Amino acid sequence: MPAKPPFRADQVGSLLRPAELAALRARCKRGELSAAALREAEDRAIVDAVRRQEQIGLQAVTDGEFRRDWWHLDFLSQLDGVTVKANEGEKFKVAGQEQPPIATVTGRVGCPAPIMVDDFAFLKAHTARTPKMTIPSPSMLHLRGGRAAIDAAVYPELDAFWSDVAAAYRLAIAQLAAAGCRYLQLDDITFAYLCDPRIQDNCRRNGDDPSTLPRRYADTINAALRDRPADMAVTIHTCRGNFKSAWVAEGGYDPVVEAMFSADVDGYFMEFDSARAGGFEPLRRLPRGKKVVLGLVTTKVGALESKDDLKRRIDEAAHCVPLENLCLSPQCGFSSTHHGNALSVDDQWRKLERVVEVAGEVWG
Repeated sequence: MPAKPPFRADQVGSLLRPAELAALRARCKRGELSAAALREAEDRAIVDAVRRQEQIGLQAVTDGEFRRDWWHLDFLSQLDGVTVKANEGEKFKVAGQEQPPIATVTGRVGCPAPIMVDDFAFLKAHTARTPKMTIPSPSMLHLRGGRAAIDAAVYPELDAFWSDVAAAYRLAIAQLAAAGCRYLQLDDITFAYLCDPRIQDNCRRNGDDPSTLPRRYADTINAALRDRPADMAVTIHTCRGNFKSAWVAEGGYDPVVEAMFSADVDGYFMEFDSARAGGFEPLRRLPRGKKVVLGLVTTKVGALESKDDLKRRIDEAAHCVPLENLCLSPQCGFSSTHHGNALSVDDQWRKLERVVEVAGEVWG
């Protein structure tokens, strides 16, 4: 296994919520259960999930994001100046009318207090493996609503907005680092979304130039990571949508890969579970010393990938990137939101077991 994350067998982070925990969360929202009682239930569920991850053989262990409703909004809404509103932009291809809301900017962005540090500390205290923390990328404050969702009275020029966002993230990351976080993942759908001409059109309607956004996002990530500890491994995860097994965007990585690979991170979790992601050829531009975690195992359906198929695709990718610079993971989390994806808990664990099994046979 590599000495530093990402690991040969890795995971994106979120896990299906246990049914009992989901029921208790619903009761808490109705005022029938205290927040303290819900947190105790979350603690128990997280400890159980940690033990299962350890038993499977994963080196990076997460809390499954069990304390969150949304992979991104629970973090972003704790920043100063951020308001959550209904999404009027591109929709997920999913049955029913529910759509994830979006973060909008209605005031100066800042980090007034530690965000999710207690959550990380609990995870760290309950595993001997590498505790992995996942947070949304700073670009998630922009893409879906764009310029139109950032109050022009607060930020007449976006340079000041991006400066404030990077500063807020530097503080949030420093607080996680002080709690012992040494494996941080930035979940960033923006790069993969911007591969899709429809998303590019939506950016123009929002008042942005999509050709400039990948570089702006990468520059802001670099500014946010500027003061991180030298021994903190950071990765970016990008995908084309995962809400309730649905998706939004499609298209290969060619339009964004140069900017994305300029981000000062140790590895890139990249979705490759379907034809929507295109081929492996863009990986030829991977900088020396970086790793790509191939998201070949889908979290959208329960059917288990065969070992032979996974090994064949890893071999195909190794024609573009040396095998030693590759790792394997699911393409996304199993429950980016509290709703979960269209597969069972048993399917989830079988897929993570398959990742560990294939990685062991490929890399030894």
